[in-house]
This record gives sequence, structure tokens and C-alpha cells, in this order.
Amino acid sequence: MPELPEVETTRRGIAPHLIGRRITSVVLRRPDLRWPIPPEVGALLPGQRIEEVERRAKYLLLHTEVGSALLHLGMTGVLRVLPPDAPVGKHDHVDIALEATTVGARILRFTDARRFGCLLWQPPGTTHELLENLGPEPLTDAFDGDLLWHLSRGRTAAVKLFLMDNAVVVGVGNIYASEALFAAGIDPRRAAGSVSRARYARLAAEVKRILAWAIERGGTTLRDFINPDGMPGYFVRELQVYGREGEPCRTCGTAIRQAVLGQRSTFWCPNCQK
Repeated sequence: MPELPEVETTRRGIAPHLIGRRITSVVLRRPDLRWPIPPEVGALLPGQRIEEVERRAKYLLLHTEVGSALLHLGMTGVLRVLPPDAPVGKHDHVDIALEATTVGARILRFTDARRFGCLLWQPPGTTHELLENLGPEPLTDAFDGDLLWHLSRGRTAAVKLFLMDNAVVVGVGNIYASEALFAAGIDPRRAAGSVSRARYARLAAEVKRILAWAIERGGTTLRDFINPDGMPGYFVRELQVYGREGEPCRTCGTAIRQAVLGQRSTFWCPNCQK
């Protein structure tokens, strides 16, 4: 599933083509994706100008005066800005047509082979229920080691699962949690409540560093994710532990181990992470 850097890469890719442009029509080729597409999407968006393209956690919001289209890429979702006559594929479910400018008309196309993504609606002045009770964004000042330390007191769950809890901090998915814990030298299986304040300070700093670097490098690009410009990201080439079971640690040479935590594959170096 695309993680925060992939979604932020998508936002940065599409935003310059959308902000300030008026929506001329919305084509829905099916009534639902993961959930039914609300009627407001087709009824209210045409004629509206896109004021902002925001990312909240792994969701994207297209803000207009009458409300916001709320999108999630799911496992295989891709958003691309294309010419209006681009051939329609089997899994091209939504087209949001944009007014013509000096570069011509464009459409924002949502393609999703497995249909685990979503297109929902958020009325103005409200917060969609999917966005309620979310923790802070990891790249803001609201997220730091003190927050992690305070929220982890008394918790016996593995620190990796704690770090991936969206009520604690949003957008730190499986790949980046594994990578940040390696960089901070923390065993992902350790109880969250047993990690010291000092180690949480380092973990928070590594989360910020790794996510920022991944965004700069274009995301992690797994099999199903391609950037809006059609080029894959390159951060996957720099992963230290994720997906490297049995391979030597790039730091000490010890074989990387793999286990399952919370039904997700977890990778760590038994020598570097304690």
C-alpha cells in the first residue's frame, strides 16, 4: 500500500495542475470503489474551482468552496493528470475534467485495479469521520520524542505497532516504521512502554529524516505504485532492513531477520537493534 511519502509525492505531482483550475465535469464509470461514491461528488464538483490540494495522513483532499473530494489510493490506486482524449482503460474509474488553459484541457484520472481506494465527500467546515481522531503529522513540530514517550507509558504492545498507530502519529506505515526503528537502534518487538525518553527522541528524529528523504527521492515504489509523471521512485534502493530477510546488515553484516507483528512483515538487525 502506498505510504505517506508516496501519497505526498502524488500530491506534489498533481497540485500544480489542479490548484486554481475549474472543474468542468466528473465522470464516474462505476458507483463505488471501496465504498459507494457519494452523489455530491458528481452533483457539486462541476463548476467549482480547486482551491487547494491537501494531504492528511494518507488521504488527499481536493478543496473547493462547496466541499472537498476525499481520496485514498488504497493498494493500487494511481492519480494522473492526462489529456482529455487519453484512452480509457479497464480500471480507469473516475475522470475529473479541468477547464482548458494555455496548455490545454486536462483530466485528473483515478485508476484503481483492486478498488481498495476511495472517493468520498467532506462538506465545508466539517471533518470527515475517517480523518477524526488522527494523530499529528510526522513532519510537523507537533510530533516529537516527548509525545511518543508520554503516549507509550504503560503500553505493552510492540513499539513498531505503537509507531504505526494513526492515533499516535499518522502516515508511518510498515516500510518506514521498520526503517526508522533500525536507524534508531530499537528492536521492533520491544514493548512500547519500555523504550526510554531519549530513545524516543532519536526515533522521532529518524522518522522525520527518513520520511523527508523518501519524499525527496520520490517515494518507495512497490509493484503497484507509479508517480504521477510515470516515473518510479528510488528510495526502495536505499532500504536498510525492509524486505531484506537473510541479507547482511549494511552496518554490521549480521543477517537481517523477519517476523510477523500485527499481521505485517517486520524486518530488523538483531545486532544493531536492541
